[in-house]
Order: sequence, then C-alpha cells, then structure tokens
Amino acid sequence: MKRFEVLGSGCANCRKTAELIGQVAAERGVDIDLKKVEDTAAIVAAGVMATPAVIADGEIVHAGGVPSLRQVEGWF
Repeated sequence: MKRFEVLGSGCANCRKTAELIGQVAAERGVDIDLKKVEDTAAIVAAGVMATPAVIADGEIVHAGGVPSLRQVEGWF
C-alpha cells in the first residue's frame, strides 16, 4: 500500500490534489493511505514552504500548486 500525505490549508488546490491522487489510485486499482495534513506546525516541520505539497512514502515529491496528471501517475 502506498502512503500519501497532502499538506496544505485545505484550500481548493489542496482538495484537488487529494482528489487527483485518489482518482489515479482508483484507475490503477492501487490501495493507498491518503492523509490530509492541515496543521501549520506539522507542515513547517516537514520542511514544506509551498502548498499544496505531497509526500509519497515519506519523500516530498511535490510542492506548490496542483500537480499534473502525468506527475501524479509517476508517483505510482
């Protein structure tokens, strides 16, 4: 199971990013653990300066803006 964390304030771009990850996972039949992190202290502690950010299996793979479909597919 792949683990994803979407870090951000809960804004529209953060929600869209989480939806996109869920969509790609469903299309590929991959089970994921998707967590939304909205706590500012936790986001800063993760070393993220731009949101939304995505952590995949413990590694920051994206920061700032909604990732492209191609980017998300690459995380799988």
